[in-house]
Amino acid sequence: MAESTSRGYEPHMQRHRLRIAVIAVAALLAAAPACAQDALADYQAKLAQYTQARQDYDAQADTYWNAVVEKRRTRNAKRRDHLPTLLADYVLTQPPIYSGPPRPINPAGPPPEERPPIPLIADFLKAASEQYGFVPQRPASDLDFKRAYAQAASAAGLTRDQIVGVFAFETGGNGTYDMQAGVSATRPHAISPAIGYNQLLSTNSVSILAESGPRLLTALRQKTKTANGDARVALERKIEALKRMIAFSRSVPNHWNDHDRLAKTTAGGLGIHAAILDIDIGPLLQVQKLLNSVLFARAKGYSAPLSAAELELMNLTGDGNGIDMVTMPQTLRERVPTANFFQQSGYERNPVARRTATVAGLIADMEGKMARGAQSPGAKDLAAAF
Repeated sequence: MAESTSRGYEPHMQRHRLRIAVIAVAALLAAAPACAQDALADYQAKLAQYTQARQDYDAQADTYWNAVVEKRRTRNAKRRDHLPTLLADYVLTQPPIYSGPPRPINPAGPPPEERPPIPLIADFLKAASEQYGFVPQRPASDLDFKRAYAQAASAAGLTRDQIVGVFAFETGGNGTYDMQAGVSATRPHAISPAIGYNQLLSTNSVSILAESGPRLLTALRQKTKTANGDARVALERKIEALKRMIAFSRSVPNHWNDHDRLAKTTAGGLGIHAAILDIDIGPLLQVQKLLNSVLFARAKGYSAPLSAAELELMNLTGDGNGIDMVTMPQTLRERVPTANFFQQSGYERNPVARRTATVAGLIADMEGKMARGAQSPGAKDLAAAF
């Protein structure tokens, strides 16, 4: 009897526990919509706050950056007419900074889309092989690349101080020929496609080949005259691959935006950037970027030798903006904000421009970084290569 009672009690308790569980689940299900509604209401309230704050900021920012553009047009027109630029030709206030709440995440929406990853050296190499049958000839050591770079720079009329200064600023003085921005032993993701001693962008590589490709071909053909055997055959194959790259770079109008699209959205553009790793082509590409700035300054009537910091100004902000700062009197440099020489998106991505605030501050920061970087072993090796 006791056994019978015991067995009857156990199913009763199980049914009781089940009823409790069912009631608990029902309560959770009933509460879920309310919680979701609360979360959605909270999101909508935060979104309204963010939207208002962002609209207020965007209105201020649009006014500011439109003024920067208009002032730049005024200065360009003055230069075309050989008229001096004045303090009034610049925006003299600092850009507005967004200080409102961050954009909230929609609890009912899909997760935020991730930006596509920035291509890495392996991606550039793969595209070069597939699109042009080109595999860059890598140096036996970084010092070998430094020697080739110094030789190309000297042949172009660039000085040791200019080259070492730019190298020190762009890489801290210890960058390697295959250094990509943001990539390290502990961080596999790039922050930019910039590679090399003066951190050439993939768009730079496309643009340089489109504009100065024949000069690079001439330099390679000159090398074939003293090469023999396998070395000569390798150079001839390299020349043929470079011809195909140049043709592709010229398949669009000669404008930065068109070159940028090729570099970032086509396999042919990706493949061109791999040329920067080649011991024959890579130094020529990087030297040409700096030489173009020197030639631009001369064409604008600035015949004085560019200091390393002045050359880097042009390398960093573009030749048009760079020459504006190079030719600016010191009294103006101390008052003119760096924002005058950037687009809004570029300025917001550039911590150096934001931190230094004025042209004088930017130049001083560059000179300080160059002086420190020049004491690094890598910079000393590059200097010795001259």
